[in-house]
Amino acid sequence: MRILICEDSALLREGLVRVLEDAGHAVVAALPDASDLDAAVARTAPELCILDVRLPPTFTDEGIRAALALRAADPALPVLVLSQYVEERYASELITGQSAAFGYLLKDRVADIRDFLASVERIAAGATVLDPEVVAQLLTRRSRDERMARLTERERSVLALIAEGKSNQAIAQTLFVSEASVEKHITSLFQKLDLEQDEHGNRRVLAALVHLDHGGSGTAPQNGALR
Repeated sequence: MRILICEDSALLREGLVRVLEDAGHAVVAALPDASDLDAAVARTAPELCILDVRLPPTFTDEGIRAALALRAADPALPVLVLSQYVEERYASELITGQSAAFGYLLKDRVADIRDFLASVERIAAGATVLDPEVVAQLLTRRSRDERMARLTERERSVLALIAEGKSNQAIAQTLFVSEASVEKHITSLFQKLDLEQDEHGNRRVLAALVHLDHGGSGTAPQNGALR
């Protein structure tokens, strides 16, 4: 896979290059800031872009604005955003977009190389992968949407795990229930949230998070992890 990296920390940038290349990927550009990002994307035609949220010169929102611009210019381009902390407003703005193939991970997640590489592969394949901590903060905001009040505690846990990108099998293993029970909970919670079920799993996750971002509450299992 052809990957472009935009990360100001030289140590992390070179570490990402090493990890990705050792896994057989081609890093076509490794940029310290977003000043040459558009030109680099046009020049190298990456299949995935990895960007830090905060980049020079102000280290505020350069990276997030660059990610939004990339997704607006090419909705089919997979984007993975890395952040030191949960930038809740920024996470919401990106997650609630209409494009698929997106990831938002905390930088600590990169330390688990196997999980990180698995997340990269899944995002490139069109999935939405969210850090459990990002999901937890979005789900624990004060509820202003009566639809969230319709969900049982178990359904909220299932929803949190869906948003993390877990499969039905992984959800069943995490919650110690059968896959049939998970499917039943998923059907129920989407009905309660007035979300139409279709074959596009990523769109269902994004739609659910749109509702949650408008004040939904819930509880993500503390032992949840990306798989």
